Amino acid sequence: MDFPVPVRVVVIDLDGTLLNTAPDLAYAAEQMMLELGRPVPDLDTIRSYIGNGVSRLVKRVLTGDMDADPDPEEFRHAYSIYEKHYSANVSRESRPFPGVVEGLQKMRAMGLHVACITNKAEKFTIPLLRDTGLLDYFELVLSGDSLPRRKPDPLPLQHACQHFGIAPQQLLLIGDSLNDTQAARAAGTHVFCVPYGYNRGRPVQELDLDAVVPSLADACEKIALAS
Repeated sequence: MDFPVPVRVVVIDLDGTLLNTAPDLAYAAEQMMLELGRPVPDLDTIRSYIGNGVSRLVKRVLTGDMDADPDPEEFRHAYSIYEKHYSANVSRESRPFPGVVEGLQKMRAMGLHVACITNKAEKFTIPLLRDTGLLDYFELVLSGDSLPRRKPDPLPLQHACQHFGIAPQQLLLIGDSLNDTQAARAAGTHVFCVPYGYNRGRPVQELDLDAVVPSLADACEKIALAS
């Protein structure tokens, strides 16, 4: 691929890309397991479970497996406990990764439209972005329950293209996981990944993407405003 990539819209993932949310996601999981009287996984294990939304995170913590489903009643009970603790601690320790604020400021200065698309539920997404000072950078925020389908389905990216009135090749998604690259490829958009996020403990270099960028600030060096 030739750089810089000409785009008009940059869409950015939340968990593992914009914000280091692992401490608060893990804290809620720890409190859930303590309340259930179950063994508590360590932080590295919980980090490896992040990336497909809170529902799948809870299932992975309960089963110790990436794809297994617990007993439905057990899951419903555990999920309600998790939501209680996460709602009360959504921004307890979550902070922007290095280069995030600088990158968002650069994108704004370049004249790019910037959006956030996450699989996190809106009731967590908006308070989290607001508490960490990032909400006002985004012209569009789509959460995991904003549309009928979420990443890796291409629908959220297609919605963003329609919202901004652009073709898919004028959009860049910056994420940290397989979910992001699959959604981008299915939607026909560009995709970069940061290496510091929550890709189930796997290196993002293994994914089908256009570039690995050390930070959002570094991503700005590989993009330009499309005419």
